[in-house]
Amino acid sequence: MAKLHQIGKVIITVYANDHLPPALSVIAPDFEALIEIETLAVLAGSLGRSSRKAIMTWVAANLPPIRAE
Repeated sequence: MAKLHQIGKVIITVYANDHLPPALSVIAPDFEALIEIETLAVLAGSLGRSSRKAIMTWVAANLPPIRAE
């Protein structure tokens, strides 16, 4: 597991070669989600309303290093 970024209490991680499609894990005290890297679709769980925009903005702006990881 590689911790990619932290926004407050929200931790964004990626597990290399874990499963298809490649996805990020977003973990916070009050929610968890799995986000597909290529489409940014939420595959499982949900994102907190107040954190969703910050998370998706960071992920969209950092796709090349996320893909490399």
